Amino acid sequence: MQFTLKQLHHLISVSEHSSISAAASHLFISQPALSTSIAQLEKSLGLSLLIRHHARGVSLTPAGADFLVRARSLLTHAQEIEEDVLELRDSISGQLAVGCFVTLAPFFVPRLMRDLNESYPELQIRFIEGTLDRLQQLLKSGDIEVALLYALELDAELQSENLTVIKPHVLLPPDHPLAGGKSVSLKALQDESMILLDLPHSREYFQQLFQHLGIDPRIEQRSESFELVRGLVARGHGYSVLNLQPASELTYDGARVRCLPIREKAMPLHVVLATLSKTRRTRRSEAFAQTCRDFFRRV
Repeated sequence: MQFTLKQLHHLISVSEHSSISAAASHLFISQPALSTSIAQLEKSLGLSLLIRHHARGVSLTPAGADFLVRARSLLTHAQEIEEDVLELRDSISGQLAVGCFVTLAPFFVPRLMRDLNESYPELQIRFIEGTLDRLQQLLKSGDIEVALLYALELDAELQSENLTVIKPHVLLPPDHPLAGGKSVSLKALQDESMILLDLPHSREYFQQLFQHLGIDPRIEQRSESFELVRGLVARGHGYSVLNLQPASELTYDGARVRCLPIREKAMPLHVVLATLSKTRRTRRSEAFAQTCRDFFRRV
């Protein structure tokens, strides 16, 4: 059984006017088109809904009168669903699921939450941390509406908006011979042990920084933990290249690191807000996007 809401509207209009021609005029459609619509509805239901009276309009059959009650109820429910959807789209309250790349989250999420709470106190943000691959999958499945991540090999089904650019830097132990300079050359470190932040896409990005300079780094240690990389560098196990810089040079275990700009021209990373291309943003997700724009203009 297949029928459309438009066909139900047509039946109701015909019953109210007791005439196909009058209903057609009211609906601004042709009389043959309206007759075809009613006939298709009757065929779909397997019921005769109207009695055609020659030159005296139409009336409902008993089955048609019974179905009309159900049709009105269906249309009422459909209108309620439409209103619920509009409220969902237009409301700046309720819950919004947001993804954030795992290394970006501790740097930006706490302050973004503060700004959002101040501007939209009725909006509840549920942050989900993850790798680039997981966040992109969550966007495509609809489990999150927006995601804050790096513009690294983004899926073609996603669209992104640039928020800020983060330049890479070298991480050295404070007693390293090059730690006292204003910048450091990657070529000067090519024979030393490197500690790689070993996250999907991130590791390829860091390795490309060296490849563009014709350098093959000596990767001695790998870790998926941003803070473990810093801790290993601080204790003299090698150097590393990262993008984000904590406010303090202290590591979890109380040691220190030095962050220095890279002397060579190094490819920066774009932080973007990603959404599914085929979906329209809700007012909640747009409020989050505007908060991100304002936030990254200040930092």
